[in-house]
Amino acid sequence: GALLNLSASDHGQSDSLLLSWDEPEGGAKGYLLALSSLGSDTLLQNGSAGPNVTSFWFHGLTPGMYYEIEVTATLACMETARQTVTAQTSPSPVRSLSLSSGGSSAVLHASWVHAPGQRDSYHLALYHSDSQTLVRNASVPPNTSTFLFDGLLAGSEYALKVSTLAGSSQASTSIHQWTAPSIPTQLRLSPGSSTSLVASWVGAGGAAWLHLALHNLLTQTVTTTLTARRGLTSYTFHHLHPGTQYWLGLSAIAGPYTTAGPNATAWTYPLSPGNVTLSAAEEQNSLQAHWSTPAGERDFYLVTLQEGEDGAPTRNISVSGDNDHVTFHGLSPGKQYSVQVTAVAGPYRASAHSTAAWTQPLAPSGVSLSSEGSPYSLLASWEEAMGEGYVLALSPMEHPMKNSSLLRGVTNFTYEGLCPGTLYTFEVSTVAGPYTSSPQRITNWTYPLPLEQLTLSNQGHSTSLQASWRAAPTGSTSYTGTLWETKSRERVRNMTVGNNWTNVTFEDLVPGRQYTLEMASMAGPYRSPVRSATDWTYPLSPAGVTLTNTRRPLGLSAFWDKAAGDVDQFHLQLYSKNHPAQRNISVGPNTHNFTFLGLSPGIQYFLKVTVLAGPYRSSSHFATEWTYPLSLANVSVQPGRSPQELHVSWVESGGGRDHLVQLSVAESLSVIRNVSVPRGVTHLDLEGLVPGSRYRVEIISQAGPHRISSQTAIGYTVPLPPLSLSASPVSSAWALAVRWETPPGQRDKYLLSLHEEGSSAPARKLEAGKDSTNVTLTRLEPGTCYLVGIWAVAGPYHSLPRNITGCT
Repeated sequence: GALLNLSASDHGQSDSLLLSWDEPEGGAKGYLLALSSLGSDTLLQNGSAGPNVTSFWFHGLTPGMYYEIEVTATLACMETARQTVTAQTSPSPVRSLSLSSGGSSAVLHASWVHAPGQRDSYHLALYHSDSQTLVRNASVPPNTSTFLFDGLLAGSEYALKVSTLAGSSQASTSIHQWTAPSIPTQLRLSPGSSTSLVASWVGAGGAAWLHLALHNLLTQTVTTTLTARRGLTSYTFHHLHPGTQYWLGLSAIAGPYTTAGPNATAWTYPLSPGNVTLSAAEEQNSLQAHWSTPAGERDFYLVTLQEGEDGAPTRNISVSGDNDHVTFHGLSPGKQYSVQVTAVAGPYRASAHSTAAWTQPLAPSGVSLSSEGSPYSLLASWEEAMGEGYVLALSPMEHPMKNSSLLRGVTNFTYEGLCPGTLYTFEVSTVAGPYTSSPQRITNWTYPLPLEQLTLSNQGHSTSLQASWRAAPTGSTSYTGTLWETKSRERVRNMTVGNNWTNVTFEDLVPGRQYTLEMASMAGPYRSPVRSATDWTYPLSPAGVTLTNTRRPLGLSAFWDKAAGDVDQFHLQLYSKNHPAQRNISVGPNTHNFTFLGLSPGIQYFLKVTVLAGPYRSSSHFATEWTYPLSLANVSVQPGRSPQELHVSWVESGGGRDHLVQLSVAESLSVIRNVSVPRGVTHLDLEGLVPGSRYRVEIISQAGPHRISSQTAIGYTVPLPPLSLSASPVSSAWALAVRWETPPGQRDKYLLSLHEEGSSAPARKLEAGKDSTNVTLTRLEPGTCYLVGIWAVAGPYHSLPRNITGCT
């Protein structure tokens, strides 16, 4: 049995060979293997394999070498079968294969390190990666380790396959690499619009990729980055900031290579300012240009002022890009101007125009507004000013303006029919085109009308006067007045009150003094004609008014104190309720007493002192006093109708209120009876007295607190006759014993009369003491009857006689 299908293969392993065979018929008990170099008998490796094994690996062989392998099979019949096969190991691929452009855009340099083992040659195949086309095919000797590829495309990726050839076997190694890119040229960056920039360049085929980086130079930030494939020659950047400078950097990229290319700068177009206006500034002869700041950026604004609608530029001002207004000073008043505002960004500009505007014309100077003393008109005048005309406005406070327009050349205007006492504001402005200068303003008042119905009244007060008036028919701002002392013309008080006042009270004035108030309506600095009123303060009543009696001559003295204030005169009124006639006396202001003479005695008088000041008078309280009464004349005292009575009578000689009849026992000064009788009664019966007593009567005339006594009158009551009269003869003599009882009352004595009965001879008279109760009548005729009479005697009066007859 022979070996069948003996073969050797490296199976992709350059240092190993796999020997395989088919088992011979009848099998084999084992195998012996021997490996040696081809053409050499040197055994390199040997090995054995057991039965049923049909393959064997030889390891550690040299790549690319030819080997001879002998296989000896021990057959079952103890015979051997030998067979030889030649085989070559696969070569090893090169090591450290590199492919480098060395910065060149057209050359690639390949290098490698020889792998161990044998080889016949190297085969190099260079492919273009994008197109997968074979660019270069080369075979080099086995000892070559470098190769240079030139004439390549810049910025392209290449793939190099290096194959180690050994016999019919080869081992390949591949590597990729790029040629360095070529830099695009003629880079340009230009604005496409206010928000876009267009970049363009040439030579874009020398790089696989183009990297564009757009920088905002204002913010120093990268705005846009773009990586584009080979062949792009332009690009438009959108959504940029208007008026902004950008920097564009272009880089060429090829694999690991990035080559910085050209750069360019450009501005986007700036946006033109919006809403450009030109209007008057606050300062005179100034205009302010104002605009809305557009989006984006700009380097600055160029503001050009033009005179007239199509006039030449007169001012150029550059302002920073964040400004939104410019003020032009020192312009000609009353001129028409327009403004052009240009946004400048790099070399680019965007302009906008304003409508025409006028500088404020100069207001007229020398403006005056004169009332010329009139309540109803004002004359306005001014000096000529540059402009097309004038606008006049006159306005009272809180009322609409009266507007007037005048052509240039007129410098005065009279307003008629105005309200008196009113503050008017006059404005005059110079008109230039549609604009009006700031007004020249002046104010003045029309003269006020005087107030009406001015009165000055004390209203019954001594130290105050109230002024009242009716407001002036039309306007005034206030009322001013001066209060004067009429007589001395000394200023007493100044007052100013608002125009809503219609009365004012002046306090702390001098009583009884005449004052004059002069008042005028005020309107601003102007005063109406003066109205005046006068009155006196009410005088004070005199104080301390007294009325004093003077005895001789018969009169009353009046005294009073001067009250504070002024007095024209004092009026004295003296009267009595008993007499209708009264005394009226006026005395000067410095007189403080007066005596009224020739008055009636015993009369109560009343005095009223009245102060006169101007038309006013003020009276004191009444003072009262009585004149002294006269003493009564012809006072007589007579016995009354009974022994217990006295009849007193008298004659009135002067007035008085009443009389007091005082009765005293004559021997004593004590008054035992007071009887008051009214005036007009001229007699009085005093009853209940002691018969036969001596009385003294004094009559006191009373007039108020005053008394005067009459002369004293003496009178007696009639005594009572003796009681129980008896007469009896005395036996021892020719006599009669007369006895009686003492009657009540008093007597001075008893008188007795003895008459012989029937005889016409004078009676015999004798006296007995006042306390006697008997008497003996002697020397009588015996046997004779006598008529005895007895009566009591008191002063010039005696009692009724008592008679008795007795016989001796």
